[in-house]
Amino acid sequence: MKQNIERIHTTKYWHQLDDGRIQCDICPRYCKLKPGQQGLCFIRENQNNQVVLTSYGYSSGFCIDPIEKKPLNHFYPGTSVLSFGTAGCNLACRFCQNWDISKSREIDTLSQHAAPEDIAKAAQQSGCRSVAYTYNDPIIFLEYAIDTAIACRERNIKSVAVSSGYICKQPREEFFQYVDAVNIDLKAFTDRFYWKLTGGHLQAVLDSLLYLKKETSVWLEITTLLIPGENDSQAELENLTSWIFENLGADVPLHFTAFHPSWKMMNKPATSPATLKLAREIALRVGLHYAYTGNIYDPASQSTYCHHCGQILIGRNGYELSNWNLKEGKCNRCEEMCAGHFEQNPGQWGSRRSVVNIPQV
Repeated sequence: MKQNIERIHTTKYWHQLDDGRIQCDICPRYCKLKPGQQGLCFIRENQNNQVVLTSYGYSSGFCIDPIEKKPLNHFYPGTSVLSFGTAGCNLACRFCQNWDISKSREIDTLSQHAAPEDIAKAAQQSGCRSVAYTYNDPIIFLEYAIDTAIACRERNIKSVAVSSGYICKQPREEFFQYVDAVNIDLKAFTDRFYWKLTGGHLQAVLDSLLYLKKETSVWLEITTLLIPGENDSQAELENLTSWIFENLGADVPLHFTAFHPSWKMMNKPATSPATLKLAREIALRVGLHYAYTGNIYDPASQSTYCHHCGQILIGRNGYELSNWNLKEGKCNRCEEMCAGHFEQNPGQWGSRRSVVNIPQV
């Protein structure tokens, strides 16, 4: 029988302040903590005059998902990914779509426990190509995520992060050296939006995107949740997509996903399919090679096309793959390279979602 894992784990990204408090330096919120006080994220706390992670080895649950659900459309399409998260978050998004996990301040949310080595073993035995740190932001459980990523590498399992990118320079450099692919949630392209609706700032996220693209080999995709009347104007979409094209290049896939009323924004309507399709058209017109819609039924806008000859390369209906016209990562018609990481044949996981009990693996 497995023994419980010690939840409390020492950390290193903090420093002492002159007034006796400790400042957490994991993210640009820079929470200043009195003894016994938790940061906004809930799982980093001042204990014994140091910041500790209080959820090491504990999760809100483990599931096997399609990699396209992260969403990652250019990272081993069709394969399965073992996904898990903890509780809490370092942003305060009023529109959070995973609020039951990310906004939880109940330790009972962390109902399952597993050592990093057990997670890697479970992923391998389940046939997963990768492990994803998701549901809430892995930045706040960085130490647990890194140890898991190290264990995964020993078994040739890739590591995927789904993150807001709201992280400071030093922990960012440490974290992403263990990550193989990431989807960054670029929530909007105005600081007004970030401050009003998330409690954060845009520039820190842009800094992470620039770092990932220019200074790492991490495969990068971006998601923007479009909220009616908040970040879906044509002008903002043109600014956002132009910035990506000019600073990150044409090959970074961009996903526009539909908002549904949630958490503290129940008064907003769901995003219309027309808005998502317009956003995709703007991205393609600006020069991005790969733009997608999500959270709606739209196979045409969720499939991957050759940016040179227009042939469909990867057909998608939700999380199910249909067409596959790639050969060694190239279009089999014109031989133009498709950016991403591909195997000779697509995975066959489909749209299944399977709950995993790690301790019983």
